[in-house]
Amino acid sequence: MKILIVNTLYPPEIIGGAEVSVSLLAEALAQRGEKVAVVCLQNDHARSVDDRNGVRVYRVPLDNDYWPFGRDEKPSSMQRLKWHLRDTWNRKAAARFAEILDIEKPDVVHTNNLTGFSASLWSEAKRRNIRIVHTLRDYSLICKRSTLFRAGATCMQRCAACATMTAPYRRASRMVDAVTSNSQFVLERHLAPGYFTDIPRRVIFNIADTTNLAAASGPAGDDLVFGFIGRLEPEKGIDVVLRAAELLPDAGWQLKIAGRGLEAYVRDLKSACRNDRVQWLGFTKSADFYASVDVCLISSVWPEPLPRTLIEGIGAGKATICSTAGGIPEISEFSNLVGKYEPHDHRRLAELMQEAIRQADRWKKNSPARPDFAEKFTPETITRQYLEMYTGKSGTSSQE
Repeated sequence: MKILIVNTLYPPEIIGGAEVSVSLLAEALAQRGEKVAVVCLQNDHARSVDDRNGVRVYRVPLDNDYWPFGRDEKPSSMQRLKWHLRDTWNRKAAARFAEILDIEKPDVVHTNNLTGFSASLWSEAKRRNIRIVHTLRDYSLICKRSTLFRAGATCMQRCAACATMTAPYRRASRMVDAVTSNSQFVLERHLAPGYFTDIPRRVIFNIADTTNLAAASGPAGDDLVFGFIGRLEPEKGIDVVLRAAELLPDAGWQLKIAGRGLEAYVRDLKSACRNDRVQWLGFTKSADFYASVDVCLISSVWPEPLPRTLIEGIGAGKATICSTAGGIPEISEFSNLVGKYEPHDHRRLAELMQEAIRQADRWKKNSPARPDFAEKFTPETITRQYLEMYTGKSGTSSQE
């Protein structure tokens, strides 16, 4: 089967979990013997083609006013509005994509995050009678910020601006032959306003190799070590974690924070946190991080679809304290020991952390995840499920 996968970015350009998940899927399909090509954006004026781990990768220019990824400064509101209006239906991007379709002649087009491309790509595949499968990995089809998150809170209802500007996406979703999502939460948020009606749908998790983390023993010492790993940004709730830490006792615990963020934001966090029990690790390899902590904190305040760090932490046998935002509860159930709190509730988070400190022996114990956990994220399971969607042999409303 010839498969053409589309995602906004692709390694080595990585700004989030989507790029990792899409590349793992593409490579796993190629290893099964499928012919796989990928189309992504690059910050360059010309198209380039390269081979990455058995996958042909087309990197095309962004047909918009500025490159929006990894910027230290935010463009003006007028610049952003103009950018998003062009991204509503980008004819130039569709024309570039049409050229690649005619070169590759795929059996199926599998689109993922389309920011920078727009849903106009679907019309080119539809015009050529190519089957379209779309995977929901964020909220960009229903929210121009892609997050359903504004002013520190989840958008329970879409604002008029987002509803208006994404209306073409809602109409265009009728072109798709099947839709998948990496969590039930994200799928339902798209179905509610009338997207992807009456087409096969299915929840398919992301590939996550937890085998190299399964033996991650905890740190030595009597202190219970909490750990946060991920982007240091407000949406990830790092400030909630630090506020909770202020309420903890003077002894019996440590907090390790791994990850990077905007320099000014991280500097402000550090200056406000004077507790010597908090360690700032910067960028850290996952295996090293999980071996150095006892309890993983998943503190997202935005409706995160499916945090890879939660999957890794459970796979490493770690106890978990997590917020109930987005798709997090769908995975947290696999943990052997888990505490849950509502997003932003730093007092409840502190209570759970204090409870864990009092029962340190129990929370320090490294325990394997449920027996059925790892199988749900293997390349074999995920590629089989996607191939069923590519061929039209499966479409349900829940995860197997």
